[in-house]
Amino acid sequence: MTTVRIYHNPRCSKSREALALLEERGLEIETVAYLETPPDNATLSALLKELGMTARELMRRKEDVYRELNLDNPELSEAQLVQAMVDYPKLIERPIVQANGKTIVARPPQRIEELFE
Repeated sequence: MTTVRIYHNPRCSKSREALALLEERGLEIETVAYLETPPDNATLSALLKELGMTARELMRRKEDVYRELNLDNPELSEAQLVQAMVDYPKLIERPIVQANGKTIVARPPQRIEELFE
């Protein structure tokens, strides 16, 4: 059986919808409540590599903390942006889902189908 990992925020409707789609498949699901147990720097860097994204691309730019920390500053390095997401995990776009050697941001949640093609 395929084990699926989802970086989940239960307060987010898209994250709940993605989790429901996974549950409908009857999969073994590892749920990571990333707001309570944020990924460390190495884990987040590995996720970014698997996603093929930069830190800025994975950031939720509409969060207040994004503006408060001036994270739109183009002079900030990739390492500084990753550290900001480690320190403030609500900046991380969600849900991130891993299965079958693939990693995606499941927005919209129907993108989960890509993991099983």
